[in-house]
Amino acid sequence: MKRVLLFVATNIAILAVISVVMRIFGFDSYLTANGLDYRALAVFSILWGSIGSFISLAMSKWIAKKSMGVQVIEQPRNADEQWLVDTVRRQAEAAGIGMPEVGVFNSPSPNAFATGMKKNDSLVAVSTGLLQTMKRNEVEAVLGHEVAHVANGDMVTMALIQGVLNAFVIFFSRVIGYAIAAAMRDDKGGGYSMGYFIGTLIAQIILGFLAAIIINSFSRWREFHADEGGAQLAGNQNMIDALKALQRSTRTEKLEGEFAAFGISGGKATLAKLFSTHPPLADRIAALEQAKYGDNTVVS
Repeated sequence: MKRVLLFVATNIAILAVISVVMRIFGFDSYLTANGLDYRALAVFSILWGSIGSFISLAMSKWIAKKSMGVQVIEQPRNADEQWLVDTVRRQAEAAGIGMPEVGVFNSPSPNAFATGMKKNDSLVAVSTGLLQTMKRNEVEAVLGHEVAHVANGDMVTMALIQGVLNAFVIFFSRVIGYAIAAAMRDDKGGGYSMGYFIGTLIAQIILGFLAAIIINSFSRWREFHADEGGAQLAGNQNMIDALKALQRSTRTEKLEGEFAAFGISGGKATLAKLFSTHPPLADRIAALEQAKYGDNTVVS
């Protein structure tokens, strides 16, 4: 419920910001006395949707460090930190990407995530709970899963899809809002009537939920590929063992916001599968058990 309320509140805030910015800087040129200028609205929707998505991606590392309290390992202070850095460096070289920043965030839940705008400038972070509850071979597999996310370019791909869907939501919510205002015999001009505002708001929320279904569907699909990459980097059985460890955990919680899409675990499902960012762990384990990846990785 918390995530649903946050989603609704975020959409209301976005709509308010868009309305104010359009009014102040005159970006509302698609609203004319004769109706909607669909070409201008399309350009506005694409620009606003894409820019917002990529600004979020560009800031993702900074946001992760601040919001999740990630402590980046600049100089390893002990053998465990040295092992984390060395493992990620070896996997990054095997995956053909630049060395990511490696960090740890304080959480009792065993989890990890990767973020960053570029393959060669990313961040891989693990929770204290994961380090405390998993064996090294399992942690290595989790790190491989996150490195695979980076190597597959999942962050950029998700940003592209989100940008396109943002554009559709912005465009069609305003078309629907204007249609509702017209049906209510709105004659104030410019489309800034209460009917237009309420209609656009409701349409944006509904279309936003539909967009979330598409985004989460892609997220679930790419989780299988990240598991495959983790298995290739750390060994198939190690990846299976890591997922089984998550399955046994009683403290697995979802990451918040955009980091949920790039975590190792989606948590225990409390919403419909359509809104889940991760497939069930049982399905991911079954997929790996049917695959044949090498198990020649040596864990030190």
